[in-house]
Amino acid sequence: MTARRPCPPAPGPLEEYTARFDDLFFGLAQRLGFREYLTGLLAPRERNKTITCLAGAEPVAGAGTPGVQRLQFFLSESPWEAELINDRRLELLREQPATAPHDDGVIVVDDSGDRKDGTATAHVGRQWLGRLGKTDNGIVTVTAVWTDGRVYYPLHATPYPPHHLPAAGPIRPSVRNRSRPLPSRPAGGGGAAGFGCRAVVADCAYLSQR
Repeated sequence: MTARRPCPPAPGPLEEYTARFDDLFFGLAQRLGFREYLTGLLAPRERNKTITCLAGAEPVAGAGTPGVQRLQFFLSESPWEAELINDRRLELLREQPATAPHDDGVIVVDDSGDRKDGTATAHVGRQWLGRLGKTDNGIVTVTAVWTDGRVYYPLHATPYPPHHLPAAGPIRPSVRNRSRPLPSRPAGGGGAAGFGCRAVVADCAYLSQR
């Protein structure tokens, strides 16, 4: 068996954490991409964390630089499994006394919408965007968070397919577009993964799961 090539370490204590994911990647480029991605997410930045910002490059002008292109390939083309990475993250949270879940916690399910031009991005469509308080073209993500009032962290995030919206009818569009089915993965997935809770909390927008 060929020995794995050593990967340039992530900054400071982040290397010890990222190394726990190394067995989920096939090669050096993936392990390096994962380190660069997490470093970009956690490092302080003065602007929104777009691909160029995550890679520490200038907006627009820096889009073609090798660091940005490498990160873009890692996120969009490289064959690694996001769910396996998330499952490992949850496993590490369960191991730490400060973040270990218990049955007195609560799983909170809610959605967040962001405006997005065009239709080329997956899951983009005209739908209710709670952050804007109106119906517009955008993408909605349903997220489940575990909390006990002392700590909180996300369990799962699932893009909401806009084509699941009911057909036009007598209900006002603003109400119709807020009626979302509760995804089984964010809530049920967290419990199945060992994240016990005393309640699952969601607002009335999730009408199909009453």
